[in-house]
Amino acid sequence: MSLNNLYTTILAPVISEKSNRVGELSNQYVFKVAKSANKEEIKTAVEKLFKVSVENVSVLNVKGKTKSFKMRPGKRPDWKKAYVRIQADQMIDFGTKAE
Repeated sequence: MSLNNLYTTILAPVISEKSNRVGELSNQYVFKVAKSANKEEIKTAVEKLFKVSVENVSVLNVKGKTKSFKMRPGKRPDWKKAYVRIQADQMIDFGTKAE
């Protein structure tokens, strides 16, 4: 898998209270991934980008919210989320500062 494909598979980490709690309790990380990506592609992308060993990948489709934009109904886009569990002695650093 080329480096360009790795970056199109893994789009961004999901940073939220729930993802932090899941990370602390079960050594999992949450990523926003391409809608066409499957579990094997996600596993190889995370292993090559972050140099960790992946134990398990869980994938779910997130439905976009229905919102109103300037008094007109609209819908946010659907997206795909992946929960990636890595080995207990490893970790991923996203380069964020704790303040």
